[in-house]
Amino acid sequence: MVLKILDQFRGIFGKFGVDYDVMRKILQVKLIMDGRRVPTIMSNSSKKKDETKNKDENKFIKSLWVYGLLGIIMLPFVLMGENYIFQMGVVFGILMFMITSSLISDFSSVLLDIRDKNIIFSKPVHSKTLSMAKTIHIFIYMFFITISVTGIPLLAALIKHGIAFFLLFLLELILMDLLIVVITALLYLFVLKFFDGEKLKDIINYVQIGLSITIAVGYQLLIRLFNFVDFTIAFTPKWWQYFIVPIWYGAPFEVLLHGNHNVHYITFSILAVLVPIVSIMMYIKLMPSFERNLQKLANNSMKGKTGKRTILGGVAKLICSGREEKTFFRFAFDMMKNEREFKLKVYPSLGFALIFPFIFIFNGLRDDGFESIASSRLYLNIYFCALLIPSVVMMLKYSGKYKGAWIYRVAPLKDMVPIFKGALKAFIVRLLLPVYVIESVLFLSIFGVRIIPDLFVVFLVMLLFIVICFWMFGRSLPFSEAYETAQQSEGLMIIPLMFMLGALAGVHYACSLVGYGVYVYMAIVLLLNVVAWKKGLSIGWDKLNK
Repeated sequence: MVLKILDQFRGIFGKFGVDYDVMRKILQVKLIMDGRRVPTIMSNSSKKKDETKNKDENKFIKSLWVYGLLGIIMLPFVLMGENYIFQMGVVFGILMFMITSSLISDFSSVLLDIRDKNIIFSKPVHSKTLSMAKTIHIFIYMFFITISVTGIPLLAALIKHGIAFFLLFLLELILMDLLIVVITALLYLFVLKFFDGEKLKDIINYVQIGLSITIAVGYQLLIRLFNFVDFTIAFTPKWWQYFIVPIWYGAPFEVLLHGNHNVHYITFSILAVLVPIVSIMMYIKLMPSFERNLQKLANNSMKGKTGKRTILGGVAKLICSGREEKTFFRFAFDMMKNEREFKLKVYPSLGFALIFPFIFIFNGLRDDGFESIASSRLYLNIYFCALLIPSVVMMLKYSGKYKGAWIYRVAPLKDMVPIFKGALKAFIVRLLLPVYVIESVLFLSIFGVRIIPDLFVVFLVMLLFIVICFWMFGRSLPFSEAYETAQQSEGLMIIPLMFMLGALAGVHYACSLVGYGVYVYMAIVLLLNVVAWKKGLSIGWDKLNK
């Protein structure tokens, strides 16, 4: 359907020196291939068996309803009144974040496609035709995402504010999309100018992680937003607001619909129109430089960092016993650091662990005040750090490079315990400890040094909880299975583990009510850790070895 609509503009492309038939064929192949890719926004709900049943389904089109649901959060701002500079500024702020994140996370392969050089340029295809195909390819996705996200708000705007508001809203969406594409491309160009392709791939991966965290946690923050916003807002223009791009898109509504000819509003409106147009012209001019720098993506070299390796070796000597355990500690540490698919599936849990404790503290802060919070036992919310433990322990056995697991069988090992211990300790050092240290420092600044013994207890409980999760999820070798083999039943096992963690936190709370109870609990948990880490990981390894 997209290509048939595009056919109506064949003559326009011809006037720009583009071979339309070749461009159409390139687009057709690209759209077919992209339809098979699972978008980040649906990655957690996609199952391998469903993919095999419906190989020809366009997963991007299927994901658009999720974007539509996300667009509902803008409805209150569209309908709330006629303070357009505020309302539409917030709407375009949300839109720019959502669309930019989606563009970077799911369609970076469109912007950063270097296969064209090797495949298409070997054929009689002009560079202008290829560049136009890539540009149209990008804007096709931008159109679908933008319409999906803004479909409901646009309809609400038409009903509430009329046709003039609707048309202005639609025009500004087009200008916004132009600006987003150019900003994203220029960001990539800047990174590629000074760094190699690996750095850019890392940036894209972290944006994907950020999008997952935002979708999962955003509704929590949105619910609490309305407790802080005063809807009788008087907007006072300041010089620094010229750098807040969403404000540009709110100003034309005031100028054209309210007749507000304030010099600041007029300037914002000019920027909203002029900057996207100038940006797209700059993008066209810099396209050759961008294409040249894209070749750095073929460079996957990673420079060794001797200093960091020395530190890692020192940590391994400190917490690991035996050569085998140290070896697998370093191996698992490097896998967690470098494998992008693992990070994409696991790192959102780190975001949850960092954010959730403070969500509940902020609730108490709003109701009781800071002094009441500082003297309370809300510091036990730090147990939410342990939310990442079950998901990470469950995912430790999966890898995109799982076929390399044959190395476990040929390695001269007497048993598998050093592998398990090394991998779990790498998880503690690489992922758990940094999150817990950050949380502990912030909690100490809120609750004071009185909670230091409690922080030690929480960390010991988390170490014990790691072994419990290891028992629950079975003793599969680390990074030895494909992600596609993950079963939904494994995810359901996290629920009883959460109840178990709650029980451990409840015991901690009860002990804190008794004098020296925290220290008694600390001694008990320390003893349990010694037994669990010394004996617990070896249970059942002989069955696995068979």
